[in-house]
Amino acid sequence: MAITITEAAANHVQSFLASRRKGVGVRLGVRTSGCSGMAYVLEFADEAEKDDMIFEEYGVKVLVDPKSLLYLEGTELDYTKEGLNEGFKFNNPNVKDACGCGESFTV
Repeated sequence: MAITITEAAANHVQSFLASRRKGVGVRLGVRTSGCSGMAYVLEFADEAEKDDMIFEEYGVKVLVDPKSLLYLEGTELDYTKEGLNEGFKFNNPNVKDACGCGESFTV
């Protein structure tokens, strides 16, 4: 399996990379946090690390470290607009439970 990115998310990332004028893609990871145990980390990547797994769709690279990949395998990165809210959405098939505020999850 792999990490995938929707066309909407890729377009959003590409526009931010263009305005930054640097970067090779986005880094997706997890960290210990919140009431459910883990939280997503999404940031721009200026270069790939030696051990990164790189997944590419629609011209956008998603870089994931090996430890995070254990929790993210099969995840789809999407970008949605719902009413006044917009942002990245993580469709992770490994999630067993999430906290009420949606900031953290358990696998």
